[in-house]
Amino acid sequence: MLDLYTAVFGLLILLPLLGKYFFPYFWLDLKNIIACIHMGYQCHSYMQRTAPFTVLEIFLARVKKYSDKPLIIFEDEVYSYRDIDRHSNQIARVLKDYVGLKEEETMAIFFKNIPAYLSVLIGLSKIGCPMACVNYNLRLKSLIHVLKSCKAKTLLTTPDLKDAIEDVLPTLNDEGIRVFYLSDDSPTEGVEALLKRIKLSSAESVPFSLRAHVTPKSTCLYIFTSGTTGLPKAAVISQKKALKGLYLCHLIGVHNKDVVYIPLPLYHSAGLLGLLGTINVGATCVLRSKFSVSHYWDDCRRYRVTVIQYVGELMRYLCNAPKRDNDRDHRVRAAFGNGLRTEIWNEFLNRFGPIKIYEVYGATEGIGGFINYVGKVGAVGKTNFFIKKLFNYKLVQYDVDADQPVRDEKGFCIPVPTGQGGLMVIQISKAVPFEGYAGDYRNTEKKILRNVLKKGDSYFNTGDLLMEDHEGFIYFQDRVGDSFRWKGENVATTEVEMTLASLDIIEEVNVYGVPVPGHEGKIGMAAMRLKDGCPFDGKKLFIHTKDYLPSYAIPRFIRIQEKLEITGTFKQRKGQLVRDGFNPANIKDPFFFLDDSEKNYIPMTEEIYCSILEKKRKL
Repeated sequence: MLDLYTAVFGLLILLPLLGKYFFPYFWLDLKNIIACIHMGYQCHSYMQRTAPFTVLEIFLARVKKYSDKPLIIFEDEVYSYRDIDRHSNQIARVLKDYVGLKEEETMAIFFKNIPAYLSVLIGLSKIGCPMACVNYNLRLKSLIHVLKSCKAKTLLTTPDLKDAIEDVLPTLNDEGIRVFYLSDDSPTEGVEALLKRIKLSSAESVPFSLRAHVTPKSTCLYIFTSGTTGLPKAAVISQKKALKGLYLCHLIGVHNKDVVYIPLPLYHSAGLLGLLGTINVGATCVLRSKFSVSHYWDDCRRYRVTVIQYVGELMRYLCNAPKRDNDRDHRVRAAFGNGLRTEIWNEFLNRFGPIKIYEVYGATEGIGGFINYVGKVGAVGKTNFFIKKLFNYKLVQYDVDADQPVRDEKGFCIPVPTGQGGLMVIQISKAVPFEGYAGDYRNTEKKILRNVLKKGDSYFNTGDLLMEDHEGFIYFQDRVGDSFRWKGENVATTEVEMTLASLDIIEEVNVYGVPVPGHEGKIGMAAMRLKDGCPFDGKKLFIHTKDYLPSYAIPRFIRIQEKLEITGTFKQRKGQLVRDGFNPANIKDPFFFLDDSEKNYIPMTEEIYCSILEKKRKL
């Protein structure tokens, strides 16, 4: 009997060890499942109420609970939950009674990051109007395009953007789009300033009747794609979708005692939903007008920041900044965002300390996403049993040359096995609808794949090539528009960029493919910025690429730039680089060609260009 007890006791001791070996992420998976169920239950219960909950109702509930608590800290200014509520009441009254906005009419906001961004959003919500978040870097044709695409009736801006406004004002007048400044005085003839009127208006609560027709399906926001290629598209964000977005902070464990640092632009979904998610958990947001490498950690120390929001390039800028003795002197415990590359991830942790990083995968217009709640370096997300039941996603074979999924003899897409990359698609259903884009219906239709696994089904096309491993971790490989095919092989630009960026002379790099007359596919090129004081070393780069890249993935052309063009959300632009091609007549930057015979990248010349066109030089 003693032997039996001993065996049972030994087994009980071994169980946790065996569980950790066979199910190493069990408790983290369980924690994530509970958080998702809680989120789903709350969202469902909100939607079932007689007066359905909206983003505004969430805000008002938090005002009631955290009235005097700081909501936004901006430079030396502090705004409590009550302050934003009362300011939004004043704004709502002026927009309704003086400007004349009617329920469901869109107002476009053309601001930099300022606290009034939130006040205006809440004010518009109180009169049942959606807000269009316009990128303050847009000018001329692009600016007019986004305003027309979301059918904005009015545009609210600030005097620091008056040059952009005055450039398009005649066109806006012709289109019937009225413009106002959120300021005491107007620097532009024909544009009225509203701030004096707002200050004089009542700060008392706005009647519910002014938004009585708002439902979960009503449009809450228009958020525009970054426009890395073509003109920006207006993604429609309904009240229901925005409400779900509010729970991101909850899912990664942000709580009401946290201070969240947001230097990302609020016109983009990452920054805005980060701010709204902060409100949902009753936390405080430190808002910065613009990301600054030199002020970043000083801000974190000054405001006692505990959670930071990032995009990948932002983290790289921080890692490239000169090292300081106080790099680990901060209270930041967690970071969430997207686009963080593996080598930067490791470098960031080694330099700035054990910060829990939650990499998030998703898109503004997307209908699903993933969170790497485990913190495994390099993964953009983690799946588990519950997530796979929550929404139906598939990774399917993709033909890079044809730029479309591979289909079998029956016309259906072909799922890839675990461990193999494929196009991520997510099933569209009544429970998980795709809300699409405002304006041109064709933009919405392009994102829908039909008859994917059976006749009549429809899936959202993420446009991303991802891979899922045997442990359920999701890894990003490339955008389908960015990857290209050369010598019969798929080239993932992201992987090539990571390899090149590890060379000590390179500060940042942007890899893309360009067509070559007489050749199949596209040949690899790389635009790069060198580190300060580092000259271009073609032989060193040649050796590095030969050591770490397959021959088909090695860029044949190198273009040295002083600055790589990026979008307002730190995404690299490739469109113009692709259009420039490899003709030296189109390129004024230092330009080099990979010469295998010399084992070097040599200056690109017109003679080399002609020899390639004439097929006298082997590629």
